[in-house]
Amino acid sequence: MEASPLRGPRVKGFTDLQVWRLARELRKLSYCLMCGFPSEERYVLSSQLRRAAISITANIAEGFGRYSYQENIQFCRQARGSAFEVRDHLTTALDASYITPEMYEKADALTQRVVQTLNGYIRSTKTLQAERKQASP
Repeated sequence: MEASPLRGPRVKGFTDLQVWRLARELRKLSYCLMCGFPSEERYVLSSQLRRAAISITANIAEGFGRYSYQENIQFCRQARGSAFEVRDHLTTALDASYITPEMYEKADALTQRVVQTLNGYIRSTKTLQAERKQASP
C-alpha cells in the first residue's frame, strides 16, 4: 500500500481495510470459540454464530465492490447489524456456559471494536460521498 498525502495509505482492495481485518479476527475467534460448544449446538447456536461472523466480512467486502458510496454504506450497515447479532450469540454462549466469562469479554471487546471501526468507516465514506458531490458541477 502506498500512502496518499491527504488520506493515508491507499486502499487497493477490501483486504486493505482495517475494519475488514478486525472483522476477520473476530470471525477466526468465533470459530475457535465454537470448537468448545457441545455437538447438539452444531446446527443451532454454532451455525447462527458462524453465519453472523461470516456476514460481517462478506458485507464489508461486497460493499467495497459496489459502484456507489451509498451502496457501500448500506452493506456496512448490514455488517454492523451482524456484529450486534454476534454479540447476542456470544451472550447466549456465556449464559449456557459454553464459553468462560474471560472468553466472552475478549470476544465482546473485539466485536465492539469492529462496530466502532465500522462506524468510522461509514462516517468516512459519507464524507467522501459529500466531497464528491461538492466537486461535481
